[in-house]
This record gives sequence, structure tokens and C-alpha cells, in this order.
Amino acid sequence: MSAPTLSDPKRPLAGVKVIEFGSLIAAPFATRLMADFGAEVIKIEPPEGDPLRRWRKLYKGVSLWWYVQSRGKQCRSLDLKAPLDLAQALALCKDADIVVENFRPGVMEKLGLGWEVLSAANPGLVMVRVSGFGQSGPYRSQAGFGAIGESMGGLRYVTGFADRPPVRTGVSIGDSIAALFAVMGALMALRHREVNGGKGQVVDVALYEAVFAMMESLVPEFDVEGFIRERAGNIMPGITPSNTHATRDQQYVTIGANGDAIFIRLMRAIGRVDLAEDTTLHDNAGRDARRDEIYAVIDQWVARHDYAEVTAVLNAAEVPASKVYSVADMFQDPQFIARDMFIPLTLPDGKVIRMPGIVPKLLG
Repeated sequence: MSAPTLSDPKRPLAGVKVIEFGSLIAAPFATRLMADFGAEVIKIEPPEGDPLRRWRKLYKGVSLWWYVQSRGKQCRSLDLKAPLDLAQALALCKDADIVVENFRPGVMEKLGLGWEVLSAANPGLVMVRVSGFGQSGPYRSQAGFGAIGESMGGLRYVTGFADRPPVRTGVSIGDSIAALFAVMGALMALRHREVNGGKGQVVDVALYEAVFAMMESLVPEFDVEGFIRERAGNIMPGITPSNTHATRDQQYVTIGANGDAIFIRLMRAIGRVDLAEDTTLHDNAGRDARRDEIYAVIDQWVARHDYAEVTAVLNAAEVPASKVYSVADMFQDPQFIARDMFIPLTLPDGKVIRMPGIVPKLLG
């Protein structure tokens, strides 16, 4: 497989013009994905720059995360409170296909770049609006970052261990999920424009709703059974076995053996033929009823072996398993390398760095 490049004119969004009025994570991540697939993205920044330029690890004063988030984009510094700069921004929007913004609702209107103004100037425009709580409702004007969306959307309540307070995931997942919905909504709106007379529309993405949409069967389980899902550590509540276990050499391996046939193969592979042949464990309900017993058996087997032996046995038995990877593990992994998951970027001073590859892969 040849490595994807950011300069390939055949990429699927070539010819689509996107104007980004965004900062930090959600909107910039959405437009980065569009740029990855060929869109012309023009990022409008205030004179002081996007705050992300100064976040986390810096190389010669510029955030390495910034380089990931801004790849493939053109950046323009405009003071939207200055009439001449505002006129330039409006001119850019007049022939754009998509505008993406993640201000608090009402800010674009105060600047003179609200939907009424932009759609009057460009009837075919798709405007993607990412905010904490959406463009309507009693919370619309409240400040809301991804962390708030994760909390209100239900994710943080179920993340962690039962005897400890809720925890966050290790990345800004709420913003990233909202960005994915923003891209999906933008592409659907472009398709709608194509088949419905060329008229654009607003795509309204709320951070808390993007997270809420990922919460599986949380709603009907509460509605029908009054069941409130609680924190359950590394297991999948109600689905057994799926958990993370420590090896003898202090590596962590996640084993997903919650399929009926896979469970039988796992038990045979670790020498528990008795459990493999126990017909009460041949469906998920039976296994989940004896969850603690089953996890203790797997814990004990994994703890007696080094990681290499654990994975060799499980791979031979066709049981899904993986070490819990650090980034150092990823850089050495042949699957990551074969799939071009590290692509080069040359910085202004000539230094070449690696950044995440393009996802998904369109084989056409």
C-alpha cells in the first residue's frame, strides 16, 4: 500500500472550499479531516493566534499538536472586530461550500457573520456550528468545552471503577466525537444541497449530544428497567468476558472473548476444558451470571505467563487480544507501519516529524 499524501489532486473532497472560524479542538479537528481528504481549508485566526499553538509539547515555541491539527490548511490572521478584516472574512465565505465555527451561540451574529448574513450572500452555503449545548434550548448560551459534554452526555459517569470517582479518558474525546459528527453532518448537507436545488443549511452539533449519541443502550435500559449503568472498571457491563489482565512480566493485555464460540476456544487454550464444556456458559447470559468466577480464572492464567506467551496462545486459538499499547509500542508495530499510520511532515525549519496517518482509507 502506498503512503497517502496531502497533495494528491484526486482526493475525494478536492474542489470543496471550507472556511474555519474555530479554535482549540472540535472545529479545527473537523476541518483537519476535511483537509485530509482534499478540501481547501482556510483557517481564520485572531491576530494572537489559536491558543492551541501554545498547548502541550512545543517545538521552537509552537505546539506539536498544532501541526497535527492544522495540516493541509491555509491560515489567515484576521481581526473580526475590524471592519476591513471582517469584510475579507465575509468575502471568503461568499464562494465557500462549508463554514465551520465553534463559538458560543450568538458570537458569529454579533460579529456580523451569522447564518442570515452568510446565507443571503451565499445561498448554497453549509454552515456547521459546533457548541457546547447547541443553537437552541435553555443552555445554549452557557460555556461548554468537551469535558462538560463528556460529563453531561453520560460518558464520565460510567468511566472508572465503582469504588472511585468518575475519571476522564486520556484524550479530549468529547471534542473529537463532536468533530466526527460535524464532518458527517457537513457531507450529508452537501449531498442534500446537490439533490435539492443547491440550497445550503445549518448543521447544529452540540458537544453533549455527540457524546450522548455514543452511549449504547443507556436510554432504553433506564426507560424500560429503571437501570442506571454505573462505573465498572475495565469490563464491559453485561457482556462477558471482556477485560484487561496483567501478565507475569507486568504488561497489560486486553482479551475480548465474549462471543460464544470464542469463549469455548479461550477456555480450551488456557486448559479449562471443564468450563469450555459447561453448557451453562455457552451463551452470554450464563457467562455474565458467573462473571467474577470467569474473570478470576483468566486473571490467574494470564498472571502465570509472560506477555509473549499469552499472545502466542491466544492468537493460535483465534481469541481477540492485544497488549495495551503505549505510543512507543505503536512506533514499533508492523501493523501500524504497514498501514501507513505515521506520515511525515516537514516543519518550516526543515525538521521532519511524523504524525498520525489518514483515516479512513478509501481504496478507490
